[in-house]
Amino acid sequence: MEAAAPRPSYRRLAFWIFFVGLIAAVNYYGRFAGSSHGRTGSSHLSVYSYSTFAGGMVIYAVWLGIVLLIAVDRFDLLALRRPHDWGRALGLAVGVIVAIFVVEGIVSKLPLPQSPGREQGITTVHWEPAHAGAFAANVVLFALVAPVVEELTFRGVGQSLLRFLGSTPSILIVGVAFGVAHGLVEALLVLVPFGIALAWLRNRTDSVLPGMLVHALFNGAALAAAVLS
Repeated sequence: MEAAAPRPSYRRLAFWIFFVGLIAAVNYYGRFAGSSHGRTGSSHLSVYSYSTFAGGMVIYAVWLGIVLLIAVDRFDLLALRRPHDWGRALGLAVGVIVAIFVVEGIVSKLPLPQSPGREQGITTVHWEPAHAGAFAANVVLFALVAPVVEELTFRGVGQSLLRFLGSTPSILIVGVAFGVAHGLVEALLVLVPFGIALAWLRNRTDSVLPGMLVHALFNGAALAAAVLS
């Protein structure tokens, strides 16, 4: 369990709320304007395009820089530390993975206008060996870079700054913020529970590292399913 919460830093929290709100606003604008460039960090662009990788890396570099500025001289807020017990942490992570796939299975049965995966742009495509290099680059982007940056943003800085509210409120707020920041509608049915589960995992392990692993596996599985289905 996490140690007692330090005195809240309202200025940092205000900057974090503004930044996450800005990400959400940009992504929702892209969602409803039908722009192919609106959703920050989503996989709606071609997984076989190097431009997807290049653009995503620039976005995440700027994103990470802002998060580090919010945490400047208080890098403990990132929760970038080893769990107290890796064995227990991995066991909890497996539980989170099972839970989120159960949620996905339930949501897939609902009569929605479009599936959460399709809304995110994660649609089935044929495997194209000629573009394996670009695909590998985008796997790095979505299954490595994105989980690291997003976990530091939400389960790191965000959850640390909200701890003064108590464990349950901070977990719920971070989970909702994570879902809303993606700028989607139907996918909230998966993203919010996923965000809450990752926040719970962070709370139980006092580290963002297990959540990064789960997030990376989740994104990686989605990409693999898109090209292998």
